[in-house]
Amino acid sequence: MASLDAQIEQSKKEVAAAQSKIAELSSRIEQARDKMSTGADITIDIENATLDDVHAHSELMNANIAELILGLDDVTAGFSKDFDAMRSKTGWEKFIGIFSKNRAESMRQERVRTASIEDKLQDLIGKSNVIQTMLQEQLNDLETHKGRVEVQLSQTLVDRENAVNFLKNVKEELLALDPKIIELEGKISVEQDAAKRAKLESQLAEINGQYNELAKQEQVKLAESQTLERYIEKGKSWVDSLQNQSATQMVLINKLATDTKQRVVLYDALTKSLKTAQQQDVAHKINEIGVATDQEAQAAMSAIGAATNQHMADMMEKHEDHMVFARKVLEEKAKADERFARRFEKIVEMHDKNAYGA
Repeated sequence: MASLDAQIEQSKKEVAAAQSKIAELSSRIEQARDKMSTGADITIDIENATLDDVHAHSELMNANIAELILGLDDVTAGFSKDFDAMRSKTGWEKFIGIFSKNRAESMRQERVRTASIEDKLQDLIGKSNVIQTMLQEQLNDLETHKGRVEVQLSQTLVDRENAVNFLKNVKEELLALDPKIIELEGKISVEQDAAKRAKLESQLAEINGQYNELAKQEQVKLAESQTLERYIEKGKSWVDSLQNQSATQMVLINKLATDTKQRVVLYDALTKSLKTAQQQDVAHKINEIGVATDQEAQAAMSAIGAATNQHMADMMEKHEDHMVFARKVLEEKAKADERFARRFEKIVEMHDKNAYGA
């Protein structure tokens, strides 16, 4: 379990590193939004290299946590073997049983009583909860950043729509001026009266001034639209990235939650199995004692036996409800495992083949 502790601590560091990278990139996007109002170039603020760096950190973090979850599964699988060993006598206890059945049984009962299975399972569930809390905090952080960027992106989409509409209107005005300019240029070319020609040239100069001003506005607005478009492109990429990271966190959280349920069910089932075996042993002893005692003692033992049988009957009646719940948990676990395996296919394959470092 020491290696699990070390992995958990490593995962905490990787989560902190990923959160730092995410916060840095979100801040860059927010700063770029502020800089756009000054007309400054924002490309350097949200470059692809930064996004790739965040993805690399996130993938490393998730890979480590996925391996950690698979390690928890391996430890859980070992509990069944431990319980199986507790149900039966060891070689030494069997040897002692040749000379004294009571002594052998007493040794087994003491071994079961002092076994650390419950402590180990509770420790494992505790570790599952620590990892789940860590993942939930990371998910909350991702959702917070996603919300912040979406607010900025929403306003930018409105700004770009306004810029596009402005460009459309400017283009329409420029197109409307073209025939007037052509018409005036035609009149000037054939006009021989100096005064009329001067008046036409003044009109042409005025319209050309309007045209040039509109063309200048078009260039400025086009540059603004392109800047907004770059911001929207990067912003959308970042929101998509945060959404994908959130989906991964949800898969990991779902698997851990169903695994924890399954561990509780497993412990409950195995503990009841041990108690049942213990009660059967007590019943056999009662029967042996009853044969060797008088009728009064035999009646008392029968009452004890009846009480034991009643308890066993109650357990059997509850068994159906327990099995229905256990089956439901197993079905939920199968679905969670399937989603987990799809998202972490390479890591699961390495784990199953023990191909680390290959």
